[in-house]
Amino acid sequence: MPNLNQQDILNWKAFFKIKALESKDQRLINFYNASTYHADTKLKDIEFVALDFETTGLDAKKNSIISIGLVPFTLQRIACRQAKHWFVTPEDKLKEDSIVIHGITHSDLKGAPSLLRILEQLLDELAGKVVVVHYRRIERDFLHHTLRSLINEGIIFPLVDTMQIEADMLAAQPKKLIDWIRKPKPTSIRLANTRSRYNLPVYPPHDALTDAIATAELLQAQIHYHFSADTPINKLWL
Repeated sequence: MPNLNQQDILNWKAFFKIKALESKDQRLINFYNASTYHADTKLKDIEFVALDFETTGLDAKKNSIISIGLVPFTLQRIACRQAKHWFVTPEDKLKEDSIVIHGITHSDLKGAPSLLRILEQLLDELAGKVVVVHYRRIERDFLHHTLRSLINEGIIFPLVDTMQIEADMLAAQPKKLIDWIRKPKPTSIRLANTRSRYNLPVYPPHDALTDAIATAELLQAQIHYHFSADTPINKLWL
């Protein structure tokens, strides 16, 4: 899938209209017909949905999704009662090294639906909202490649990447003279490390729903510290 960003697609609303006409799967047609926001919509007027996947590995072309967590939110509140979590039967084999990371075992996945069975519900939860993730290469790439495999159509949509926001903020900070001399280790922009810089609470890692909530909280904090409620969404989405 191409590395999409604002420079590639300048008008996401127009792009969604085209995709709704081009798509063959009704679930995708419904998703694109729900449209998205105008580029100049203020952040305070946006309905977001934080999304997180746990996967069998890091290669979207070879590995697969095993857990999905999402939670709708705005700048003012996180709708935890509307949060959703699914275990998903993987398309490939569950490996021991990935079990060590996310703690999801074969017994957890026993009887879990395929992604195809929950696809309509998943897309309905995302439709019309701005998706927020921490590291877009996972959620964007895995969903695209998985759908290409299952229904022979991928999916493309704008999203906000809290990891990218943090990387940009850190890169914009002026360097001290001692940093040029000693060349310190790069600051971690992993979810937990980034949250700690905003004094957000520590949560157990590698649970899709917990990480989705953590990502929602993080974006609220980043906007509070670095942007404003009146910032247009096209300053953040990719």
